[in-house]
Amino acid sequence: MTSDSSRPCSGLTDEVLALTQALVARASVSPDDAGCQEVLIERLEGAGFAAERMRFGDVDNFWAVHRSGGAAPEPTLVLAGHTDVVPSGPVDAWSSPPFEPTVRDGCLHGRGAADMKSSLAAMVVAAERFVANHPRHPGSLAFLVTSDEEADAVDGTVRVVEELARRSVGIDYCVVGEPSSSVRVGDVIRVGRRGSLGGTATVKGIQGHVAYPDQAVNPIHLAVRALGTLIDATWDEGDADFPPTSFQVSNVRAGTGASNVIPGQFECAFNFRFNPQQSPDALKAAVERAFESAGADTEFDWRLSGMPFITKGGRLIDAVRGAVAHVTGLETRTSTSGGTSDGRFIAPTGAEVVELGPVNATIHQVDERVALADLAPLSRIYETILERVLLG
Repeated sequence: MTSDSSRPCSGLTDEVLALTQALVARASVSPDDAGCQEVLIERLEGAGFAAERMRFGDVDNFWAVHRSGGAAPEPTLVLAGHTDVVPSGPVDAWSSPPFEPTVRDGCLHGRGAADMKSSLAAMVVAAERFVANHPRHPGSLAFLVTSDEEADAVDGTVRVVEELARRSVGIDYCVVGEPSSSVRVGDVIRVGRRGSLGGTATVKGIQGHVAYPDQAVNPIHLAVRALGTLIDATWDEGDADFPPTSFQVSNVRAGTGASNVIPGQFECAFNFRFNPQQSPDALKAAVERAFESAGADTEFDWRLSGMPFITKGGRLIDAVRGAVAHVTGLETRTSTSGGTSDGRFIAPTGAEVVELGPVNATIHQVDERVALADLAPLSRIYETILERVLLG
């Protein structure tokens, strides 16, 4: 870990910073947790939480709960997040090694610094302070942490939620530490997300010489006609809660490598981010019609990653708005934009779900970083949310 002497120094900032650095130093490329969760569990158990490790497949998860032992355990407020990160990309493109947490120019640099190890650190420190100040608090305070958010998301939060449901363990409120903020901590919170429907289309053709197209069937030409229709389509205009539905082609593959050969197969991957005006079945049907109309012999492979969800109001949103205003003076803005999050697995349980975390300007980028000046306010916001929800 490296640092400079110009960074601001305060007790709470340093406490959150030290824990964030300990997490960033572990190369937890999804779904490998690389020991991050043991660091968090040790801290939480030291604060009186009962932690349960839940490993499904190759994925580490844990569920940790702090209860006062009173007669009325409800409500349950969950702080949720992930320890896994996306790959760093070319290491030599970074100003400092991606898994060597480095303080420079008032920021902590490193893969996962913003997405979302600083959130987890700020949450743990906030929880430690809360239970120290309110050891007999009403309700239950819990952590749900996974290492399978950035990858397939099949053995992570969704499996923990299923296990909790099997045990009849309910979640009333959930704060997910995704980096929601735009310019300043707390200026934007996510109260929902669009659904995600991914697909792969494999178009069959007949390979041949480019000089004899009558003896071949070019699957690229057929696919381009279909994709052009889908790219040009306006699916909807969105509404007051959700952005418009979007269609994006993400990968294409075809050809033998030779310029004089018509390929025998074309494959493309695409994704819909869709709002509640659409349904997965209707979107699938539209895609299949477009390829059929283009005369393409096509096989499809579909993956529904999540349905749209939204928390329109309630105790949690009120608490988050109040906490952000109390700590930063900002009037937060709600949004449902962006990618998917594990909130999509928690919201269907009936929980109120809000995503709140640091500024997201550098997430998944080279030289990912979080401002040191944001660490203490973020942790104070989390602590204030706990007070407002659990203490009333």
